[in-house]
Amino acid sequence: MASYEEITIDQGADVAIEVELVEQDGSRKDLTGYSAAAKMKRHYNSVDSDDIVDFAANVADPATNGVVVLSLTNTETDQLNTRGRYVYDVEISFNDSDGNQIIERVLEGKVKVSPSVTR
Repeated sequence: MASYEEITIDQGADVAIEVELVEQDGSRKDLTGYSAAAKMKRHYNSVDSDDIVDFAANVADPATNGVVVLSLTNTETDQLNTRGRYVYDVEISFNDSDGNQIIERVLEGKVKVSPSVTR
């Protein structure tokens, strides 16, 4: 089951969020061979491209440290709507020995966008 976290993004700023993944025993999750994906939307059922934002999501080196980095550029955050909140989630995936893609949602929550005065 995914962890839940509310985050705040400053409008017009570069954003980098590190997500540290651990196993149930507390050890770092080895993300060797994994990829990551993350999106935020105005609503869970949003289909309008203006309401959907793709994070750049990458497994950080070394993959054995279990860190996924989510990022948005200042241009991307400048376009975010400051009214209301967004919902987001982060997924990791890998291909098992049979070639099947296995997807796990590791984090989800809500995003508040803090408006920028200096633009």
